[in-house]
Amino acid sequence: MNTAELGRSLGMAHTTVRKYIDILIGTFMVRELRPWIENIGKRQVKSPKMYIRDSGILHNLLGITSEDDLLHHPKIGASWEGFALEEVIRAHRATPDETFFWGTHNQAELDLLIMKDGKRFGYEFKYTDKPRVTKSMNTALEDLSLNHLTIIYPGDKTFPISPRIEARGLCEINSLA
Repeated sequence: MNTAELGRSLGMAHTTVRKYIDILIGTFMVRELRPWIENIGKRQVKSPKMYIRDSGILHNLLGITSEDDLLHHPKIGASWEGFALEEVIRAHRATPDETFFWGTHNQAELDLLIMKDGKRFGYEFKYTDKPRVTKSMNTALEDLSLNHLTIIYPGDKTFPISPRIEARGLCEINSLA
């Protein structure tokens, strides 16, 4: 998120925008995920990511009033990512100081990195019924030295996709932590 750019488009100072965002974070309306920076010799994303924490509010802001509207909306993937991210963080009982995202300017990314008890838990959120490994996931596994990466999808089964990557249905996340 670029507060200077947002401030320009709203006609206000970036410091004012930052104050409003801090209020939204403090009232649990918005989650700010800070970037994880690793010394890997690649240009990495340094701006935080923002999520509206309540999917009902997000859907209202997007004009989504029914399940059919949601299923045909171009932001369904973003809605799924925000909802599932909140559920995974809750399952881990992770604090804001333990939650990050990671990305490079070459488009490699990891939706959620949880650093807890000396371990690195990597998560990708995919709104699909057939999750698959991407080049970005393999890059994250190697660059971040993850032991394992989990793809959270809207199914109800857990299954391996590769030796270090598994797909896990959202209803199975209570067994994460």
